[in-house]
Amino acid sequence: MIPFNKPYLTGKEAHYLYQAVYSEHLSGNGAFTQKCHHFFEERYGFGKCLLTTSCSDALEMAALLCEVQSGDEVIMPSYTFVSTANAFILRGAKVIFVDSRPDHPGINEEAIEALINKKTKVIVPVHYAGVACDMDKIMALANKYELLVVEDAAQAIDSFYTGKDGVKRPLGSIGHLATFSFHETKNITCGEGGMLVINEERFQARAEIIWEKGTNRSAFFRGEVDKYGWIDVGSSYLPSEISAAFLWAQLENIDVIQQQRTALWKAYYEGLCRWAKESRGQLPVIPDYATNNAHMFYLVCHSPEQRTQLLKHLKENGVQAVFHYLSLHKSAFYREKHDGRILTQSDRYTDCLLRLPMYFELDAMPVISELISKAN
Repeated sequence: MIPFNKPYLTGKEAHYLYQAVYSEHLSGNGAFTQKCHHFFEERYGFGKCLLTTSCSDALEMAALLCEVQSGDEVIMPSYTFVSTANAFILRGAKVIFVDSRPDHPGINEEAIEALINKKTKVIVPVHYAGVACDMDKIMALANKYELLVVEDAAQAIDSFYTGKDGVKRPLGSIGHLATFSFHETKNITCGEGGMLVINEERFQARAEIIWEKGTNRSAFFRGEVDKYGWIDVGSSYLPSEISAAFLWAQLENIDVIQQQRTALWKAYYEGLCRWAKESRGQLPVIPDYATNNAHMFYLVCHSPEQRTQLLKHLKENGVQAVFHYLSLHKSAFYREKHDGRILTQSDRYTDCLLRLPMYFELDAMPVISELISKAN
């Protein structure tokens, strides 16, 4: 069986886990946590970084920092993971879903402005497959209507956006806030983990308090206050040093990991061009303004029936391929709350998108490509 995913180990994880265990500091915000924070801030120019126990928690922190409350509206794509919406639903917001682009599962930037009204507070672009949304358009809307932007960059580590000014910026550095995932299916992993990026200085002090259960404990440990107490809402969002130590081993090898994944992605693309042409399928599209961090490789079949047949064919031949998100506007939880708009592209990706195995040690792309070609 060729699995869908297999976490890559650099060889240093166990060594750093040993160091963390015997450091006598197993709770969060120790030496390895600080190493990870500094890595992201220095390599990518992010504002303040805070590791979290998951990207879901990072999104919940972002919702708190945006002061989202009952009556507010938050705009995001329907074709995304449930955590993107849950974070704001938990604060009482109404989520307004936007359709995907015809050429890419990411949010249709042209459809956002018509959904903005006096209740709108936040736009949440999701960089699907690590491919940038058009951030010039989104930030222009945010500035025009005085909205906040939270980049859901769960899949977008080490991916970039080039704006109209010609400047190449890392995803996660453009919005007011951004979130990342280090789940075991991601390029860089610690099993379960995430990160909040705070690019606006006005949010940084409060973010640290929310991160520390609503207390100013971090300031206390730095000697900035003589005692700490409960001063705001918050929760236990810090990961342990065990998670941070594992993550640090991955970050030290990020260039090697990215080079290998990019080579695998290109091999898939070259091997499946003929399939796309002959089967009326669609391969991933990378806009001129975006880079490809090779987070995933997906196909878009021309019909649900073709996808079902292809999934069955791959499974029978020992290849674990999967479909991805179900449109959130049609979910059992939210369909009665949705405003009734038909989101054609989101539903098309729900019905027709298929993800292929993608991991560092994968060496079966020629076999998989041949199996897919024979399934036509």
